Amino acid sequence: MTDTTQTPTQTTLRQGSIERFLSDAAVLTKRNLLKYRRVPTLLVFSTVQPVMLVLIFVLVFGGAINLPGGVSYTNFIMAGIFAQVAIFGSTQTGVGLADDMGKGLIDRFRSLPMSRSAVLIGRTGSDAVRNVLVMILVTAVGFLLGFRFEGGVAAGVLAVLLGVLFGYAFSWISASIGLAVKDVETAQAATFVWIFPLVFASSAFAPIATFPGWLQAIARINPVTSVVNAMRALILGTPLQPWLWRSFVWIAILLIIFIPLAVREYRRALA
Repeated sequence: MTDTTQTPTQTTLRQGSIERFLSDAAVLTKRNLLKYRRVPTLLVFSTVQPVMLVLIFVLVFGGAINLPGGVSYTNFIMAGIFAQVAIFGSTQTGVGLADDMGKGLIDRFRSLPMSRSAVLIGRTGSDAVRNVLVMILVTAVGFLLGFRFEGGVAAGVLAVLLGVLFGYAFSWISASIGLAVKDVETAQAATFVWIFPLVFASSAFAPIATFPGWLQAIARINPVTSVVNAMRALILGTPLQPWLWRSFVWIAILLIIFIPLAVREYRRALA
């Protein structure tokens, strides 16, 4: 019978590997975040679009759209804005990785005594942190325009965190694309081609009932719809199920599929 008992030395080596991996990922996350301090225009431009969307939808369309039940369109639209911020922000993951490859930074990482997967964790982690900061700014702008967490502040915080988690899952999709195409312009084009219809063919900016019949069928199975409806329920204080469990199922599916795919593309890039 095979002895599967681990010796103290093996346990110590495994713990050391995990600690080294976490340390490497933290260093690379910090490295990516410091880039915004050195080049502040990157953060400025990543926040301008979400803020402009809040202003356009609330000030331009808010007075023209009447929702059933007396629901404020400002409160209704913020869930869609959060989703848009998270998903569009995730595109920076693929663009950043493609840029690092073009500049030869990925080759430099390969020569360092560090975990290879830490590069991907560091990139997706830093983009998640940036999404948190952008969502806080968008929330502040929304509050100036009358937005309120009708379901309570705690539920509102959960809505924001759900959006960040969804964006994190999309970052791995973006990472797979960026590593596959190995070019900044191509990564941007390849990402936005499918992100735009995915976001706008959902409940992000309008009730699904107002869509044409064929588009309603697509919107109902759209993962963005599940997450937006879950965030909207938290914001408005309306029934949360079944949207919450559907959101977590979609997030799990995306992570299960695209983390291994991104790792595979990264290994190919290093080959």
